[in-house]
Amino acid sequence: MSALDLVQTAVLGLGTGLALIIAIGAQNAFVLRQGIRGEHVAVVVVICALSDALLIAAGILGIGALIEAAPVVVDVIRYAGAAFLIGYGLIAAKRAIRPGSLTANEQQGPLSTKAAVATVLALTWLNPHVYLDTVLLLGSVANSQAPDARWWFGGGAMLGSILWFSALGFGARLLRPFFAKPTSWRILDGAIAVVMFALGIRMAIGA
Repeated sequence: MSALDLVQTAVLGLGTGLALIIAIGAQNAFVLRQGIRGEHVAVVVVICALSDALLIAAGILGIGALIEAAPVVVDVIRYAGAAFLIGYGLIAAKRAIRPGSLTANEQQGPLSTKAAVATVLALTWLNPHVYLDTVLLLGSVANSQAPDARWWFGGGAMLGSILWFSALGFGARLLRPFFAKPTSWRILDGAIAVVMFALGIRMAIGA
C-alpha cells in the first residue's frame, strides 16, 4: 500500500474510534467530573487512553475470538460492572440531594489518587461493551484492512482515544466558572446518577 493509503486507513481508525468513545457513558462522565474538579486529571486521562490502546491492540491480535468462545466471562464482567455502576449512581445521587455548599473547590473532600485510579479502572474494565465494541468491533474492522495497514487503523483509533480523553479531561476546566455555583454541581451529579443507573440496569438485563 502507498503512504497515502496508510494515512487514510489511520484516519478511518481515528474516526471509528472517536465514534465509539464519544457517546456519553460512565467513563466519560467520571473523566468530565474529575476534569471540572481538577483532580488527578492526567492520571485519569492516561489510564483511559492506555486502557483503550491495550484493548484495541488485543482486538487486532485476535483476542476477540477468545471472548466469543467464552461468553461466560463477559457475563461475569457484565454483572460486576452493573453492580458497580448502580453503586456509583447511588453515591452520585447522594451528592446531588445532600444539602450544603458544594462548589468546584469545596467538595466533600478531594478524591485520593488511589480512589480515582480504582474508580476509572473499574469504570473501564468492568464495562462489557468495552470488550464487545473496542476489542471485537474495532479489532474486526482493523483486521479487515490490508495486512500492512491494520496497525495503522489501530494507531488511528488509539490516537482518537488520546485526543478525546485529553480534550474531555483537560478541557473541562473551561466549565469551572459555571460549576462555581453549588446548584450546578447538584445538577451534574444528578445527571451522572441517572446515567449510571440507566447503564447499570441496561447492563444487568443484558440490553
